[in-house]
Amino acid sequence: MRQILLEHVLEDGQIVRVVQGDLTAETVDAMVNAATEHLMHGGGVAGAISRRGGPVIQRESTAWVRAHGPVPTGSAAITAAGSLPCRFVIHAVGPIWGTGDEEAKLASAVHSALDLADERELRSISMPGISSGIFGFPKPLCAHVMLGAILEWLGEHPESSVREVNACNIDGETARLFEAEARRRFEG
Repeated sequence: MRQILLEHVLEDGQIVRVVQGDLTAETVDAMVNAATEHLMHGGGVAGAISRRGGPVIQRESTAWVRAHGPVPTGSAAITAAGSLPCRFVIHAVGPIWGTGDEEAKLASAVHSALDLADERELRSISMPGISSGIFGFPKPLCAHVMLGAILEWLGEHPESSVREVNACNIDGETARLFEAEARRRFEG
């Protein structure tokens, strides 16, 4: 069940939400996949997106890597969404914890995802705690970096087509950490 834990309207009318729920059920223009460089969608968020969206997501991802090479950490690629309730999946590659410069790489992955949404003139996007699962990025730091990157990008792009950004996590711990970070930023 989807629950909005926090919603904040920025000065330029952009909306930032913290949501606890199933990312693959988000009705948005694009959902962000926490991807690997080779866009192999086997487990975690990537596996859930691929299973729910159908084989077109993996086919297009494989074709993307074949045409362009692996997606560098800190950047993103975009594919169709198959049977997901969105138009596109943006595959953002976050860092593996312990590889160095992780905070900057995570912020770059968030910015890259938002850049792709803006290039496609999308209005709404929903993203999980990138790198906070099997990549081992500490969840509190992930919430801090991701919300900071989202707010920085929105502040630098007030005229963007992107008007709604959801931080959506299915597990309660991650969702609560994003909520606490958002409250600190918006209410503190």
